[in-house]
Amino acid sequence: MEQGCCTIKTLTHIPKTHPRLESLLVRERLVKGFECGLVAVEGLLAEGRGEAFDYLLGEKTSRAARKATRVAAAQLLLAKRPVISVNGNTAALCAKDVVNLAKVANAGIEVNLFYANKKRKQNIALVLKKNGATQVLGTGKKMKQLPGIDSSRRMVDKDGIFSADVVVVSLEDGDRTLALKKSGKNVITFDLNPMSRTATSADITIVDNITRAISLLAEYCKKMSGNSTKSLEGIVNKFDNKKNLADSIIEIRKHLARRARIA
Repeated sequence: MEQGCCTIKTLTHIPKTHPRLESLLVRERLVKGFECGLVAVEGLLAEGRGEAFDYLLGEKTSRAARKATRVAAAQLLLAKRPVISVNGNTAALCAKDVVNLAKVANAGIEVNLFYANKKRKQNIALVLKKNGATQVLGTGKKMKQLPGIDSSRRMVDKDGIFSADVVVVSLEDGDRTLALKKSGKNVITFDLNPMSRTATSADITIVDNITRAISLLAEYCKKMSGNSTKSLEGIVNKFDNKKNLADSIIEIRKHLARRARIA
């Protein structure tokens, strides 16, 4: 497979009966994403850390995660200028789901990378467009600097994250989450680690694997699209992210206790 291509196909050598099928397919999509110039080598390491936390969660969507996802849907539907931030891992794992979420939530899509280079941004934008995106921000010349951050993530699209009121971030770093918050934006994040800076800094943290959670978020957006503004505001205002993170940790503890009894 040539470097820079954007067609990701999983190999067929993994038996469908393999007990770790889904996990192996995720790993393979990331490897292919690396070969296609979407994923940074550091992104492969980050996936391993996330998978470890997914084990602790029992590799399923918890009650706390579902609650946060419902609130995130309400926040997106209330937003005037929502934007979904996409990095290489997200593009490799769930480009189609990102595009679907953007459509149902009427949100923009922007490529924003920690390990940034022009070619990788273009590759990510291309794979998103191949999956149905009509516009992908973050690759043009209208870039602005996000205050309070020194990494390459500071450069954001003037018509995208810079102007957004709600930003969905995935597989994120805490520095940018804090910078987005200080800029007055509401931040929704997918983070398998409920104790990370990102998770504890965001307004709404979905402690779940993005491969499960992003499609569920789109489903909630569809179901709730007819809700009144008052109803959606009530859902968001009642949500306590810190409490929900604590509930996520409790669910991890309960899962580990069940595993200990089995052992």
